[in-house]
Amino acid sequence: MKVTIMKFSEFDFHRDIAKGVKIAGFKEPSPIQEQAIPIITSGSDMVGQAHTGTGKTAAFGLPMMDKLAKGEIERALVITPTRELATQVADELYHLGRFAGIRTLTVYGGVGYGRQIALIHKGVQIVVATPGRLKDLYKKGKIDVFNPEIVVLDEADEMLDMGFLEEIKEIFEYIPQNRQTLLFSATMPEPIKELASNILYQPEFLSVVGDAETTNNIIEQRYYVINESQRDDAIVKLLETEETNKCIIFCRMKREVDRLAEHLLALGFNATGLHGDLEQRDREVVIKAYRRGETKIMVATDVAARGLDVKDVTHVFNYHIPFDPQSYVHRIGRTGRAGKSGQAITLVTPEEFKELQRIQKEVGAEMRLATIKSGGGLDDSGREYLAEQIRDIHINNDAADMLEYMGDMDKTLLLEKLISHLIGQEQHHAGSQIGYDQNTVDEMLKGYIGEQKATRNNNRRKKRR
Repeated sequence: MKVTIMKFSEFDFHRDIAKGVKIAGFKEPSPIQEQAIPIITSGSDMVGQAHTGTGKTAAFGLPMMDKLAKGEIERALVITPTRELATQVADELYHLGRFAGIRTLTVYGGVGYGRQIALIHKGVQIVVATPGRLKDLYKKGKIDVFNPEIVVLDEADEMLDMGFLEEIKEIFEYIPQNRQTLLFSATMPEPIKELASNILYQPEFLSVVGDAETTNNIIEQRYYVINESQRDDAIVKLLETEETNKCIIFCRMKREVDRLAEHLLALGFNATGLHGDLEQRDREVVIKAYRRGETKIMVATDVAARGLDVKDVTHVFNYHIPFDPQSYVHRIGRTGRAGKSGQAITLVTPEEFKELQRIQKEVGAEMRLATIKSGGGLDDSGREYLAEQIRDIHINNDAADMLEYMGDMDKTLLLEKLISHLIGQEQHHAGSQIGYDQNTVDEMLKGYIGEQKATRNNNRRKKRR
């Protein structure tokens, strides 16, 4: 059976929008784009379920800007959970719609009201906003002139997780009823379904979750069962041995982010931390540096990384196992985007292993147990790392005096002996293996199951008494 591949040229876009598509290099629409664009073009409300990185911005942005370019509508609103995502969406819309002269504005907190209000009154066509600032502007009557004919809720489940649901409901009290409403979400918990039923009119539903480009199919998922004391050594060894481009290391707590980022920096890794205590200006500097590739390793909390969409993230490391299955899905979804492969690596202790199994069962993930072996000597990355450490060693004032104590020893032999000593220290530090093998893990599980049975039997005996 011959499969017909659709082309972007088949959509009847305004010539200036079509030019933006061509310059962007878009040729074949992704599944969400192919299914969503005709629905949005028809004017129907829509609920779209798709993971981040599947092309959602173009899926709603292109038909929305096509309507603007053709004069069918005058204004559109996109609501996103974070400032970073708002900026990112606005940038992509600008590049796709620039030949049509479509004016886009980002609206978020942490900056003055004046410029945002002035530009809205001057007649920007698309506003991309975060819920808090947008609600504030509407409530204070500052942007009564902005009555969007299309409203997009992007990453709705993220807004739910961040506690923005009430703000969203209030915002829709200020928006005209005769509008087209589009809701996009990676997951569909009950509060999101309820929200959709209240703000959308007879919506069409589509889902690309489970299609060929979902994270489970393009992300290799591994885990290492380690002792608590091995976490830092495991992360360092993985960073040395994995072929990473950009990577994210997820920690549970802000203090863990700061400590681990400082530890990696001290070892010479190009790392930086991201968490909720950073000032907005510092946060933007960190994210821009990471997005540009100036920083390669981002150590972050779940909350800080929400809405963060960066291309070419090859690896996600779970320094600690996440609290719930949904957090695991969001974390690993930062890699393996736009059809590219990615690696998701989780560190767990024997005590946490049952929690990992629960996550694996609930999200349907295929995770492979792995170990890190040091082998008989240093590999290329280990030699390069050690050479860098030697180059950076500060020369002690007593070094010259020590040379006199070595007598007539050949200098090359002396150098080889000193390097051998450093190699021995490095191998001792790394250990012969990080992570338990399958047999050891199986034995641990047997012991754990035995303990659980014994506990249940003891509880039953106590109840009988």
